Amino acid sequence: MTCVEAIQGYALRSIGIGERLLPREDFTLCQQITLIGSGVLWNIYFGLLALVIGFFIANAVAVAKASPRYWLRKPAEWFILVFRGSPLFIQFFLAYFIFLSMKQAGILPFLTAAQAGALIVLILNTAAYSGEIFFGALRTVPRGDLEAADAYGLTGWSRFRRITWPTTMRLAWPAYTNEAIFLFHATTLVFFSGFPAQRQQGDALYYANYFADKTFNPFVPYPIVAGYFILLTLAIIGLFNLMNRRLNRHMPQEARRIRYRPQLIR
Repeated sequence: MTCVEAIQGYALRSIGIGERLLPREDFTLCQQITLIGSGVLWNIYFGLLALVIGFFIANAVAVAKASPRYWLRKPAEWFILVFRGSPLFIQFFLAYFIFLSMKQAGILPFLTAAQAGALIVLILNTAAYSGEIFFGALRTVPRGDLEAADAYGLTGWSRFRRITWPTTMRLAWPAYTNEAIFLFHATTLVFFSGFPAQRQQGDALYYANYFADKTFNPFVPYPIVAGYFILLTLAIIGLFNLMNRRLNRHMPQEARRIRYRPQLIR
């Protein structure tokens, strides 16, 4: 099989388009790059949906945690504590056990599929981390901004929409960029969770592990995975930099730049 044939047959295999059977012998570098790249589509699916949905949940959690009302504040605090205080892998394990029990009882059986159940775990996890980031930014909104809003007669929802929330996003965006990068990296844990890959249509780590097992050489497929995620990280930084410039368009040029600071300890 030539490289062109490998790309045509395996580039979209992870989403059910192309060759149904995985290669069995004579594994070429092109096949490994193509199939692992195909699996990255699932990682992008998990990361993108979790990021978008988790963003809105995180904003609601941050506002609830900052609320003076006990019945709003306490559930938000416990939500953040549970999902930030426990390892993500354990959350996958417990969620699969719960969803499997629900399936056996005939309740929402589709949740045992990785594209649904694992996605829910990632959404809740990133919502908790992002909610804490947004809460911290919400508490540090300059008092002068709020006083200026009062002077202009802005109160309630109008003040929050036009002053508080945009300033919160501006202050939180660099830290939120790191959370977005970590989220996409965390999608590789779906492979180790109990959620099965249907019809051998797994993520990048699924195919990397397949080639490592077949060739007994992990030093080719796993660096390929790392290379794809480095490119994905650069793309995220670029997109978030554009948004950061938009949020800080009224600030000096230096404040519009995001510098990637990896989280060595999560």
